[in-house]
Amino acid sequence: MLGTVRVAALAALAALAAVVLAGCGSQDPPAADAPDGTSAQAPGTAGGQVIVFAAASLTESFTELGKRFEAENPDAEVTFNFGGSSALAKQINEGAPADVFASASPTNMTQVTDSGAATDEPTTFVRNTLMIAVPAGNPGGITGLADFAEDGKKIALCAEQVPCGAAAKKALDAAGVTARPDTLEQDVKAVLTKVQLGEVDAALVYKTDVRAAGDKVEGIEFPEAAEAVNDYPIVSLAEAPNAGGAKAFVDFVLSDKGRAVLTDAGFDGP
Repeated sequence: MLGTVRVAALAALAALAAVVLAGCGSQDPPAADAPDGTSAQAPGTAGGQVIVFAAASLTESFTELGKRFEAENPDAEVTFNFGGSSALAKQINEGAPADVFASASPTNMTQVTDSGAATDEPTTFVRNTLMIAVPAGNPGGITGLADFAEDGKKIALCAEQVPCGAAAKKALDAAGVTARPDTLEQDVKAVLTKVQLGEVDAALVYKTDVRAAGDKVEGIEFPEAAEAVNDYPIVSLAEAPNAGGAKAFVDFVLSDKGRAVLTDAGFDGP
């Protein structure tokens, strides 16, 4: 009888040991320490500085996305470099440290992917459409694109190598209008500033910029804008100092939460 009890007890202990070992085996191995002694991040997690090069027209929406991304990833800090997409592409190709590139044009994104600075396939995440922007009250009496050809009107456009300038040319060509700009700027925010200060009677900017400016400017839609819709691609970069943070930020932009922020800013879906 005693032998039977002893055998049963040993069997129970063996079963318990098997459960414990199975539980230990299912745990993930601890992260290896980084060279500085800190715990290394797992790939794809968000932590450290994330450097994002983004088109000027993304300033307001990406600033908001950055705040929300940091709120969800307390160990991360997003640093932005906003500017004309052509200038940003050049900086990246010249070796400027960056984790993510968001361009207002596939053309400028191609400059980066063709150079090998981005190994992933870019994803189009939003689209944007041009509007005529005029100072509050429309003192120049602008009604449409035809006014951009009048000598008496002060006009601001983006330079053609900038996405908003290339789009403006397409729209003006579609309307059969030869514009007479008084100034050509290197990004859309510089153009918008001219309107806000009342230095020009009209300009071509994105509808998202008109919305962001609030009551400082007025927007006028025009039919030829449909001929010059800009696709915005985003990609994590090959030489990203923070590859995990880059992937996490791109994923966040493409998420439902990210798309909601962009939609609220006036961007259209891809």
